[in-house]
Amino acid sequence: MANFRSVLLGLARARSRFNFGIGNSLRNSTLSSANGLFAYVFAGKLLVQARLFSSTGLPSHIVLEMPALSPTMNQGNIAKWRKKEGDKINVGDVLCEIETDKATLEFESLEEGFLAKILAPEGSKDVLVGRPIAVTVEDPDEINNIPDDSFSGLEPKDEKPTDTLANSAELKVGTSKASFIRISPAAKFLIAQHRLEASSLEASGPRGTLLKGDVLAAIRSRNQSVGALKEVQDPIAPLTSTSKLTSLSSPESEGPLDGTVIHTDLQNSQIRKVIAKRLLESKQSIPHLYLSSDVILDPLLAFRKELKEQYNVKVSVNDIVLKAVALALKTVPEANVYWNAEKGESVSCDSVDISVAVATEKGLMTPIVRNADQKSLSVISLEVKELADKARAGKLKPDQFQGGSFSISNLGMYPVDHFCAIINPPQACILAVGRGNMVVEPVIGTDGVEKPEIVTKMSLKLSADHRVFDGQLASKFLSALSSNFSNIRRLLL
Repeated sequence: MANFRSVLLGLARARSRFNFGIGNSLRNSTLSSANGLFAYVFAGKLLVQARLFSSTGLPSHIVLEMPALSPTMNQGNIAKWRKKEGDKINVGDVLCEIETDKATLEFESLEEGFLAKILAPEGSKDVLVGRPIAVTVEDPDEINNIPDDSFSGLEPKDEKPTDTLANSAELKVGTSKASFIRISPAAKFLIAQHRLEASSLEASGPRGTLLKGDVLAAIRSRNQSVGALKEVQDPIAPLTSTSKLTSLSSPESEGPLDGTVIHTDLQNSQIRKVIAKRLLESKQSIPHLYLSSDVILDPLLAFRKELKEQYNVKVSVNDIVLKAVALALKTVPEANVYWNAEKGESVSCDSVDISVAVATEKGLMTPIVRNADQKSLSVISLEVKELADKARAGKLKPDQFQGGSFSISNLGMYPVDHFCAIINPPQACILAVGRGNMVVEPVIGTDGVEKPEIVTKMSLKLSADHRVFDGQLASKFLSALSSNFSNIRRLLL
């Protein structure tokens, strides 16, 4: 076995160009003992697979598992299968697109063969890492030799029941025996809310699981029965306003579920789930310090117009803001830090890496412009456009959105004057940028006389981690940033 492991490690090094660059640990991936298969994962991505003949009569095959494509990924969704059952697979071919907790990434094949069976169909949700998603074979003639039910026990479940009937004492099932052995959390909540007799419900889920739809069907059936019974008992009762009020306020129709569908459940993507979790943790665990400042935008707008007319260089206001922030962090290096939760102290960053908030259909992504203080405005503009396109297409690589020392969230393209942004941990700062507004300001002219003048002002609001920033440091950074807007040409240095 030691020699076999050495061979696998050698093959892994030879194919290292396929790894994702997330860590450097090697772990054995446990597979079904029936298929006699060993697979090794390097840096969260499947690198080497060894094929052994099975003792169950099945042909030689490989079971592909859900890979861990990011450090925090423990489950994923199958967004799209690029290959169909029976298709030829070459080394480097993209088998499917997997929606992780960060982005939608491609899962590549590291061996040649044929896709024999898809265990996790397109659209499968919350497939745990390490769970089989497909089976491949070497010979196309072996595809039909793999029965459809050979891996039925390994296929992902549609709904994850977390409680058994034995652990649901609060359901008050009475003395009669229930017709189900498992129950989903949503079904359990509805039973308690509507005071249903659990033993009278029939389960339609896999392995005797009582699902939310089963309970909703029982509620609708009960309400219809109650309505029919009232009509039989009082068929000639006049329909007065009093009887209407009594019917609508009856105990049987209390609550949001009165036999009619009044809402729609919207499923969250993996990305939105992680965003919600991280933002909640940020607001609960990070003491936010807020400072705001208004800057005059006219020099920036004139500078942007000059670049376009004289040098044919097109940059956005956000590109210039990013450059100004990067130079301010270089001027005030004490602000270029992040919080290390494990050590309980701040850590200085070696480079100025700016995260830019990009809105996508699946949620907010923050691709990073690295070493922004060392790049020209034209390079920053091109890089931001490229990263934004990749973010919207779900094609960002982990090193393009993990890390960063500072974030910028710009809503200036919307009618938003100012807002407060939430810190993206472990970063210690985020700058919220509002739109520019024309206001009348007293301005001292070249003759030294003060006179009213129309200027364009833009609101900047800094959210800082008070464990890292005190008021003096935050004010020092904002002062350096405002100075960059006043003397906009220093961005060319």
